[in-house]
Amino acid sequence: MKTAIMQPYFLPYIGYFQLLNAVDRFVFYDDVNYINRGWVNRNRMLINSIAKHFTIPLLKASQNKLINEVEIGFQSKEYLKLQKTIEIAYKKAPYFDQVIKIVKPVLNKDYNNIAEIAIESVKVCASYLGLKTEFYVSSSDFSNSNDLNRTERILYICKQLNTKTYINAIGGIELYKKEDFKQQDIELKFIKTLPIKYKQFNNEFVPWLSILDVLMFNSAEEVNEMLDEYELI
Repeated sequence: MKTAIMQPYFLPYIGYFQLLNAVDRFVFYDDVNYINRGWVNRNRMLINSIAKHFTIPLLKASQNKLINEVEIGFQSKEYLKLQKTIEIAYKKAPYFDQVIKIVKPVLNKDYNNIAEIAIESVKVCASYLGLKTEFYVSSSDFSNSNDLNRTERILYICKQLNTKTYINAIGGIELYKKEDFKQQDIELKFIKTLPIKYKQFNNEFVPWLSILDVLMFNSAEEVNEMLDEYELI
């Protein structure tokens, strides 16, 4: 059984979905501290051939709060504005019609916090791609492990999910030691996304944008092929 644990990000880049697709069980780590200017509530899309940030506004966001404690500062008109920005940016993209149908409902629901809309955005995209990974949420499924330190909690969750291999984003390579996992009979691997390129209108390629961009320019089948463009180290 392969497991990954990751903070929920709103419409994250394709590497997030590679991690999700590489495992059997994926845990949204929503009860850890929010990071200012991170990727929880923002990403980038292509606007007039330039990578531009899009953001979910937050109320009193602080690194002293957990992700699922940070409230959204969106009003209905701001959701509509983001939706309109997406429509203008990608209306001529080959898969616009299919993708906007899954994005609109995400932007037309009520949420209590940033974790909820981020999780919803990931689940909707995963469903569109036909991914079969099982989802869990740390705050509801593993709330009794909050008092453990970082490594102890990851190991605890892995044990609860009968994990044999734990796969972490490459950014955690300095945080976790393979020996700590080996002592618990768990193999630790890190996923490294390989360069991915696809046609974006007729412009010079701009890499590492939101999954939104990838989906707009590629079929679900093509994106699934891209999900295998990584190596485990």
